[in-house]
Amino acid sequence: MGPYYIPRNVKDEGRILFIFTGKSIIYTAVGAIIGTFIYMILKLFNLGLIAMLPVILFAGIGYVIGTFKIPEISAFSFTKKVGGENIDDVILRAIKFKLSKNKIYIYDNEEETKDE
Repeated sequence: MGPYYIPRNVKDEGRILFIFTGKSIIYTAVGAIIGTFIYMILKLFNLGLIAMLPVILFAGIGYVIGTFKIPEISAFSFTKKVGGENIDDVILRAIKFKLSKNKIYIYDNEEETKDE
């Protein structure tokens, strides 16, 4: 008898606590750290409960950036081009584009006509 393949469901094996992937937990932690700095500043002004909101908000933003993909909506030209890509990949590509000081030139092929 030779070896044979046993099918196995490996989907979601890379998830931590059912909702976090490795990448999303890192983005969530970075967002929570940024929110903690704001928490410390607001805590100096004795805003205890309100000071926790930035931590939750920034952690949530980090989770969304690390987990979700940009939907492909045909009404917007932007989402047609990057639809289905991870949000963090699009953000990193935009940052690299700005740092390299590249420019986009758009040429209009329409000829101007004068009404005489």
